[in-house]
Parts: sequence; C-alpha cells; structure tokens
Amino acid sequence: MLFCATLSTARAFTSRTLPRIVAKASTARAMATGPFPYDDEKMPFYALGVNLAKQVGGQTGFKSLLEDEELELVLKGFGEEITGTSSSDAETVLMTFGPALNKILQERSAGIMERVKKEGEDFIAGFLDCNDEAIKTESGLVYYSMKEGEGKQPTASNSVEVHYHGTLVDGTVFDSSVDRGQTITFPLGGVIKGWQEGLAMMKEGGKATLIIPSDLAYGDAGSGDVIPPGATLKFEVELFKVM
Repeated sequence: MLFCATLSTARAFTSRTLPRIVAKASTARAMATGPFPYDDEKMPFYALGVNLAKQVGGQTGFKSLLEDEELELVLKGFGEEITGTSSSDAETVLMTFGPALNKILQERSAGIMERVKKEGEDFIAGFLDCNDEAIKTESGLVYYSMKEGEGKQPTASNSVEVHYHGTLVDGTVFDSSVDRGQTITFPLGGVIKGWQEGLAMMKEGGKATLIIPSDLAYGDAGSGDVIPPGATLKFEVELFKVM
C-alpha cells in the first residue's frame, strides 16, 4: 500500500559514496546494542567469521536468495572445506554442481530484482500522485522542491556541501549525513547520475526530495548489503554551498 508522504518537515540528505570509518574498539563497544557472544580472547576469531560473511554474503545477498535449510548446507560446506574434514573432493564438487548453483542464483536474483524494480515504479507513481508539484524528468528522476534556494546553482564540475538522508522505498535508511550530524563535501561529477541531475536543479540554500530509479543509481548491481539490485532510492537533500 502506498501512503502520501508528508514533506512539511524538511530534512537534509546525500548519496552513499563515503568510505566507512573503522571504529576503535572502545568506540565499537560503546555502540554495541548487547553483549558480545564470546570473551575478548575469542572475539577476534569471531570477527574473522563476520568479515568473511560480510564479504561473501554482502555482495551476493544470500540471506534473501536462500532458504534456511540451504544456508545451513552452505555453512556446512564452508566449515568442512576450511577444516579439511570434507569427504568429497572440492574441485569435483565445484565442477559437478557449480553450473547448477549458478543457474539457481541467477534465476532467483532475477526474480527478486524484478520485484524490487516494480516496487520502485509503484513508489514513484504514488509519490507523483501525492505531490502535484513534483517533477519527473526525461531521465526518470523525480524532483520535489521542499525549499527554493537563492544562491549558486552547481554543475558537474563543482564540488558541493550538503546534508542528506537516503532511504529505500520501504523507508529503510541506508545512509544519512543528518543522522551522523555532519555535512559532506564532494565533487558532484563523482556521484551517481541521479545526484548529478538532481543537485544541478537546486540552488544554495535549497532543500529537495530526489526519487532516483535504479538506472540512475546503482543499477542491477546494487551496492553492498544495504542497497539491493534494481533499487529505487529516495534522498532528501539540503544544498549548503557550491564550490
């Protein structure tokens, strides 16, 4: 079900292009939402497992592609191969069942991506119905001015200082300078196409909502484990300075 968004409360937003900072141990502990599963001597090895899962699962999205029983088989295969306890030859297993695995993952990925793209299209249609002043450009970008600026207007050759808040169409926040409490400055020509086009429509001091379809964002690849393939993105952006 689509709901008309209330845009009277202006917030500021950007795109997910900043490197993440590795927190010191003391900071990480302060951020933890609960006790760690092991003591300090064991946690580094647990962290290795978390890192491997983020690298493999984050890029492939296994959690959304596989059933629980299938994930258990994945973990069993990983555990037996890394400990050398497998009764099967690894190369034979991969040569025999690798093609079938690729087919399964490709088919399931395509189905999920089609659903995600359809959800994005429905969200855009609902947003336009609810906001008469919103503009849909030829590229498919949706631009909604929350506050008109009066300063300089950027081009792709400029750097800009902004605040932003980025969400998926279901409201999941994937990046937010507002939540971090710090603006960001970056070359406009180095970010996703939807940002380049949307920011070029703004002036210093302005605020706007940008609804960016996947082909102007991260496309069919998505981005890490937070932006699914084919995802439409919503940003609320406040433009402070053009440089």
